[in-house]
Amino acid sequence: MIRGSKGDIAERKLIPDDARVLKYTVSRALERGDLDVVVLTGGTGVSTTDVTIESVRPFFEKEIEGFGELFRAVSYEKIGAAAALSRATAGVIKGKLIMCLPGSPDAVSTALALFLGEVPHVVQLARGV
Repeated sequence: MIRGSKGDIAERKLIPDDARVLKYTVSRALERGDLDVVVLTGGTGVSTTDVTIESVRPFFEKEIEGFGELFRAVSYEKIGAAAALSRATAGVIKGKLIMCLPGSPDAVSTALALFLGEVPHVVQLARGV
């Protein structure tokens, strides 16, 4: 979870691939006034235990489909057709940006390198400022 425009990490938490725990964790993050961005890593693939997207997507007020499309396009250049297995996405909820990323460190780095510069703009738009 990221706080403020400088990208300070406010909290880091390891949680299981459990829909109930994911929903609770996102709900709690949305209540916090000191967070602008919530980054979830892992659980975005197609295995039976990958439940991040199904758990978080219902919260979205607006989904940013283009983020996932761009992420998969860039990932394709790195890892080939396996990039299509990622369901990475992002959306806005209550003026906050929520990013659902694959769990691999390289995928997280790729996603943040692609989109980190847009985060302040997205948060500003999500807040209607």
